[in-house]
Amino acid sequence: MRKLDKSLKDDFEKANLKVGRDTLFNVLRKYNMLTLRKKTSARTTNSYHRFYKYSNIIKDLKVTRANQVWVSDITYIRTVKGFCYLALITDMYSRKIVGYDLSDSLELKGCVRALNKAINQAKNISGLIHHSDRGIQYCSNVYTQILKRKKIDISMTEENHCYENAMAERVNGILKDEFYLDQTFTDVQHAKRAAKSAINLYNEIRLHLSLDYKTPNMVYQLSA
Repeated sequence: MRKLDKSLKDDFEKANLKVGRDTLFNVLRKYNMLTLRKKTSARTTNSYHRFYKYSNIIKDLKVTRANQVWVSDITYIRTVKGFCYLALITDMYSRKIVGYDLSDSLELKGCVRALNKAINQAKNISGLIHHSDRGIQYCSNVYTQILKRKKIDISMTEENHCYENAMAERVNGILKDEFYLDQTFTDVQHAKRAAKSAINLYNEIRLHLSLDYKTPNMVYQLSA
């Protein structure tokens, strides 16, 4: 609410309108424009596998710049025909989504495509750490070998993955709660268009309280 109030402040002033936070809240509530957090219902993490599981090396790390830590996660998107899955890679410092891919299965390929997109857009990944849960996709030899070839250190959750990968979980929630990726789409192509639009809005438009009311892309460009 504070971010919305701040982002609309200039427009209200130009229109000579005096709209306080309480008034804005009441208007949004009247027209059913407030979002409610919904519980997830699709399992996306399978940590019972034979692949090596890495330690959490970011637990006490102070993040001071972009491309220091990337957090990865997978979230489900509903379609009429079933679930599809959105693989996300987010820069921890700027909160920018630097790589993503949406596919109709939980196979490894979607996560690899998201990772490659993130790597290709980055100017400098020296000293980068990749953090994720212990899902089979992230522990697989194919995925970890890409990280090792690029000299990216590997970090993974150890106990309660929701708390140890909280930022990734938070980004998933924002995309669903604020940018309507929690609805049921016609098909995968429809979901892909919606995901692209939501991520662009998240990166370029949404103000973050934790970023001193700046956008993720603005902070990323200044620090990367």
